Amino acid sequence: MTNDMRELTAVVPDAVRGQGLYEWVRALVSSVLAVVLVFAFAVRLIGVDGQSMLPTLQDGDRLAVTVGLLAGKYKAGDIVVLRKQSFLQEPIVKRIIAVGGQTVDIDFDEGSVQVDGKVLNEPYIRELTFRCDGTEFPLTVPEGSVFVMGDNRNHSNDSRDARLGTVDEGYIIGRAALILYPGRDSETGQRDFSRIGLLR
Repeated sequence: MTNDMRELTAVVPDAVRGQGLYEWVRALVSSVLAVVLVFAFAVRLIGVDGQSMLPTLQDGDRLAVTVGLLAGKYKAGDIVVLRKQSFLQEPIVKRIIAVGGQTVDIDFDEGSVQVDGKVLNEPYIRELTFRCDGTEFPLTVPEGSVFVMGDNRNHSNDSRDARLGTVDEGYIIGRAALILYPGRDSETGQRDFSRIGLLR
């Protein structure tokens, strides 16, 4: 084997290793960039603070929240994260009960919630709705706004509170899509990992 051939065989493995390293670094950078873009523009991670969404959500639950176009059009039943700083500085998690154009009425004697004259079937709530916080009913939700309530009805500050009232959709950060990590159960103090998954 000539000296030229020996030099060539010595250089080729180095070039192959350099090419492999370059491809690996490029793939890593692309992956990191994709994750950053997803979490910047499509998904956010938000923690639940408090017990206003029991039994659906526990204090300390970590949620994946879809934002922007990925969130789509908001509808009744969606669990959303919103921030209205004139009400609270921190984001709050609530369920949409009615959207723009719908009329909400609450019978605080019976504890029932009506939307457009029909009593809602609410298997997700912890208890019936007996607490009123200053909003007058019946109330028609303005277009582009939503009416939200916590599932733990008598321990939730929500659209019944006149300081919050109906919420312009511009204050909504996004839709809670799934539980990524469970908080501790308010009664047992244990984490129920079977709760991880999509929210319905």
